[in-house]
Amino acid sequence: MMPATMKTVELARTLRERFGFSSFRAGQEAVISAVLYGRDCVAVMPTGGGKSLCYQLPALLQPGLTLVISPLIALMKDQVDSLTRSGIAACCINSTLTFSEARTRMAGMAAGRYRLVYVAPERFRNDHFSSFLPRIKIDLLAVDEAHCISQWGHDFRPDYLRLGEARQRLGNPLVQALTATATPEVLGDIIKQLGLTDPEVVISGFARPNLTLAVRRVGGHAEKLQNTIEILRKHPTGIVYCATRKNVERVAERLAAAGIRCLDYHGGMTNERRRKTQERFISGKSPVVVATNAFGMGIDRADLRAIIHWDVPGSIEAYYQEAGRAGRDGEPARCEILFNHADVRTQKFFIEGANPPRRLVLACARQVCEPNKNADMIISPRKIAARIGPAVNQMAVGTALGLLERAGMIVRSQDPETGQATVTRVDPAADLSAVLDPLPGKARRDQLRLKRLLRYVESRSCRHTAILSYFGDRTLEEVDNCEQCDNCLRQKASGRENRRPKIEYEFSEIKALLQCARQLGGRFGKARLTQVATGSRDQVLLRCQLQHTPAYGTLANRSQSFVRSLVETLLDEGCLEIAGVEYPTIRLTKRGRDVLDGSEQVEIVPPAPASRHHESQPVRPPAPGPLAALRTLRTFLAKERGVPAYHILHNSTIEEIARETPRDHAALLAVRGIGPRKLADLGDLILECLTKQRRQGSVQPASGVSCKTRRS
Repeated sequence: MMPATMKTVELARTLRERFGFSSFRAGQEAVISAVLYGRDCVAVMPTGGGKSLCYQLPALLQPGLTLVISPLIALMKDQVDSLTRSGIAACCINSTLTFSEARTRMAGMAAGRYRLVYVAPERFRNDHFSSFLPRIKIDLLAVDEAHCISQWGHDFRPDYLRLGEARQRLGNPLVQALTATATPEVLGDIIKQLGLTDPEVVISGFARPNLTLAVRRVGGHAEKLQNTIEILRKHPTGIVYCATRKNVERVAERLAAAGIRCLDYHGGMTNERRRKTQERFISGKSPVVVATNAFGMGIDRADLRAIIHWDVPGSIEAYYQEAGRAGRDGEPARCEILFNHADVRTQKFFIEGANPPRRLVLACARQVCEPNKNADMIISPRKIAARIGPAVNQMAVGTALGLLERAGMIVRSQDPETGQATVTRVDPAADLSAVLDPLPGKARRDQLRLKRLLRYVESRSCRHTAILSYFGDRTLEEVDNCEQCDNCLRQKASGRENRRPKIEYEFSEIKALLQCARQLGGRFGKARLTQVATGSRDQVLLRCQLQHTPAYGTLANRSQSFVRSLVETLLDEGCLEIAGVEYPTIRLTKRGRDVLDGSEQVEIVPPAPASRHHESQPVRPPAPGPLAALRTLRTFLAKERGVPAYHILHNSTIEEIARETPRDHAALLAVRGIGPRKLADLGDLILECLTKQRRQGSVQPASGVSCKTRRS
């Protein structure tokens, strides 16, 4: 453990001399200090937040070895290559090495030749490696992508579950667990699985205000393609994420035919082809890649201007991690989901594949344990699925085989090029209860994650606030309109930024709609709820006898568009919720029941329809001199404080300051993005910057234009 008096000097010197940085990014110093003071740490830092430095720097300040658990071979290689170029002794041990090469590197570990060694979690299956490790002095066990250890996590990997036991065998060295996406449930699971006691928990802001988050409803593949081409022509560098290999190949082919240079990437390619694709993209030789979610971790490219989800992702965690790969240079970027509800079936299939029923796992066990089978048999999910019966989900069979391996019933080895698996050992007597009992709970959690993602897609409220709230980050809880998501921009464009004062008849309409939802019993969707409430004579509604619902027609004096808006508002406020995945229905929540029963008041107002005659006023461009000066000031402060530029001032705020050229604190406070805290921190610097520009004759005050009044 480093003495406190040495900490600051040593950290700053090592950061500058070995890594070339003058200051830390947000959260880095706290995470590194926890290790140097001998405390376990769990860190949640955004994509591009500099997680790798958090274990690389302390590795140079401690005498023993830092063992890094990393899930991707390509990511290991990139980090080891970078460290080696900087003169830092590091290596990786993974499946690409021969037995002789791995043994040589292990001998180097024993001789103390390395400061950092990277391994995949699967390496702990290797008995030779596991028995060798306790002989090595390991000062720090760094677990990257730590959310993979949790069955609550969006990318659960069973091999991560070995890490808690491995830590015990190593004598319980310090642990540093890092991830870019973790809900409070996942954080708790990480701490539990790794056996941590009172760890330091560092959550570095999830807020990414330079990203414009959007969801666009599309009718089918042709409309998706049109929108993708439109986005990529405006934002020509980025990633298009598809859920399936088939879609990756089809979309890449069609984009290329439209004149957009792109590569494709998915798990069905050879390792060599995937490596070349990744290298071409990172080097900037190709501006766009179309890929499955296998592509992304370790992609060190800061200039991505667009992340497009061709298919709906499976969870908010997965979405935000992938979207977070855009705009890592702090400049604006667009992240858009092209949503067609039919695509939800694909995610439902994936959930079924990741959560095989108990009977299927037992059926797979019978197949691999059949007598008269060779011990060294080649198995494939396709062949086993065919033996079990028709219409068996092959992906679920693959998951079941993984569960059998976790339980110790089988041992497999896998060819890294072909992916072909060979069973090398079978133990028919293995106890399967440890892997079978958690299956129902995990399936429910996966479905809940998809449900929350669909809720995000359907939402009319601020998308940034929704995501930060999901992760427990309250950074934007007082922001009325972020101006960086489709919903907030739509509200601003339609002149509905400020809610109208609440009046009683609107509350009575809220109660009428909630009563209608209660009477329908969660059996119908938004459209049918709206039709019943407005007294529609739709033929399907009449055939279902819904005109006899007591609340039928209670909002007949209102248009269907108004009632649809009210449904969306009540969904946003948690009085209604969406149930089901493939066929979503609307049902009353506990809060909705409380409002109906009079035990809770609801302070909401249905949004008024936008005027069809709204004419936007032309916006003056910002004055070029002040704009350049303010950007220079922002860059200086960002470097000085070690944070991204957008953490200092957002682009839209700088542009408004340069447009309005305020002369005092009161006028500066009227600028959107400048609150009391920003004013206290930056107000004098901004005004001084503008004053210097005026003296140079660069600022031309706008005549007849006053600053906007700040909203309360």
